[in-house]
Amino acid sequence: MTELQQQLFALQDETYREFHSKLMPDINKEAVIGIRIPVLRRFAGEFAKKPEAREFLQQLPHQYYEENNLHMMLITAEKDYEKCLAEVERFVPYIDNWATCDLPAPKCFAKHKQELFPRIKEWIASEETYTIRYGIDLLMALYLDADFRPEYLELAASVASEEYYVKMVIAWYFATALAKQWDAAIPYMEQRRLPDWVHRKTIRKAVESYRITKEQKDYLRTLKRDSNKGDVGDMELINVIIRIESLNRGV
Repeated sequence: MTELQQQLFALQDETYREFHSKLMPDINKEAVIGIRIPVLRRFAGEFAKKPEAREFLQQLPHQYYEENNLHMMLITAEKDYEKCLAEVERFVPYIDNWATCDLPAPKCFAKHKQELFPRIKEWIASEETYTIRYGIDLLMALYLDADFRPEYLELAASVASEEYYVKMVIAWYFATALAKQWDAAIPYMEQRRLPDWVHRKTIRKAVESYRITKEQKDYLRTLKRDSNKGDVGDMELINVIIRIESLNRGV
């Protein structure tokens, strides 16, 4: 065990490990230490000041889930756009779970949206689950406000994937788009332009949002499709994931 890993295990919360590992069925529980995000963020802030941090960023792949989270947190703190983008490009292929993927975007990206957008398009066009998800995460975080363009919706809608975590982030994206860009987003629901599963999850998340009016929620409910059998079993897990995604993003 490395010195860094010993320091991370000193922050372990066994109860949280039991809970959080269940939300990541694709990750071996043995790879989860069990560190709450706020605790790891504080550690990352101090660790970033040490020369070991730069060495750590060169050591891929990592053994533990929290090491991946730490890696992402260190990258997001980088102020130099070119350096940050290079580190993101190098790290994204190693992302293997939704929670690491959904950590907040680097702050410097918000100041370089025009230069960043071609990279986002490339990530969304990838065949790798978490590369696609990361691209859509950024599209949602950075391009649904002042920099929004209607064609960005098509970029997300055109993704053809049966991967659960890709479909979930597309639903999350369109639910957020309905809250922020209703007039542009609602035709996608009215015209049934999203796959059934994504369509239903989008409506479900949107009607739970405090940013959407009661009248809008009532209208969205009229656009529901019949649920497929077996889908209801996902609901509890989806609700928990949505809440944690919100916390990770600081929403």
